[in-house]
Amino acid sequence: MLTAIIVLAAAGLALALVSALATQIGAVLIQRAFPPRGRMIDVAGARLHVVELGPRDAAGPPVVMLHGASSNLCAMQPLGDRIAKTRRVILIDRPGHGWSTRERAEDSTPAIQGRMIVEALGKIGVSRAIVVAHSWAGALGLRIALDFPDRVAGLVLLAPVAYPWKGGAGRYNDVISTPLIGPLLAHTITLPLGYLVANSGARGVFAPQPMPDDFISDSATSLLLRPREFIANAHDLVTLKAAVVEQAPRYAEIRAPVIVISGDVDKTVTTGIHSRPLAATAPNAKLILLPGVGHMVQYAAPDLVASEIEAMAGKLVQPAATADKTVPANL
Repeated sequence: MLTAIIVLAAAGLALALVSALATQIGAVLIQRAFPPRGRMIDVAGARLHVVELGPRDAAGPPVVMLHGASSNLCAMQPLGDRIAKTRRVILIDRPGHGWSTRERAEDSTPAIQGRMIVEALGKIGVSRAIVVAHSWAGALGLRIALDFPDRVAGLVLLAPVAYPWKGGAGRYNDVISTPLIGPLLAHTITLPLGYLVANSGARGVFAPQPMPDDFISDSATSLLLRPREFIANAHDLVTLKAAVVEQAPRYAEIRAPVIVISGDVDKTVTTGIHSRPLAATAPNAKLILLPGVGHMVQYAAPDLVASEIEAMAGKLVQPAATADKTVPANL
């Protein structure tokens, strides 16, 4: 019996070591396949990867694009490329994601990340911007507007998280954000398992729309499977609910114009919990509901999203009064 236990323990240790080695090799290969596209900006507690597009001297405020969870700036680049034809566009890997790093995985809240992003924007000469934010970053964009109102000319929120929801952020994220156990799993089994489920997971986020054929490679989704980013992403998700509980009572303070664009069948960030109440609370908000659309609204309706950003930018060059309204969109 003792011999059998020793053999099993040795086999388990050998498997863990092999998995850890495979993870390290895999992480190196992923980074070679998806190198950074922009420059690095050092801020307090982080080093942020920033990609700039479009003419720097374009009229009106620049457009800053922030990606959601389990993602990086590449997921926003197709939309950014459209806007960059006429506007200065700044894509940012959120702290801990893509090629951005952060000193502590626990620096996961919209308040902390918002401070880091505003500092980075200041270092590249952006004092005021239109913030376009998707999903998790919806809470981030809202927090920036609350904490730095003079820095936000307008908000365009795509399927945003804004309020607390029933349940948590998923058992696996809870485990990964746990000390000792989480890093052990992240450095052994997360990458090989992630390769098996990445495609199906992404398809689920796009549903009911089909996922673009090259989305996994074009969006550099595999970067998420690196241990340090997977751990950071888990912390972002498990701390988000408490963060929106704290900031949601302040949304009526937001004076910048807000456009909320959401799909009415979004099963990732439910419109009835987030977008509808937000549009009813923020004083200068407009809600656009996309019938039959899921979570990835910038891919399902890119022309509409781009036109709303352009319209907001145009009004900010020549300010005009904004009225609250809900617009059912016809695709």
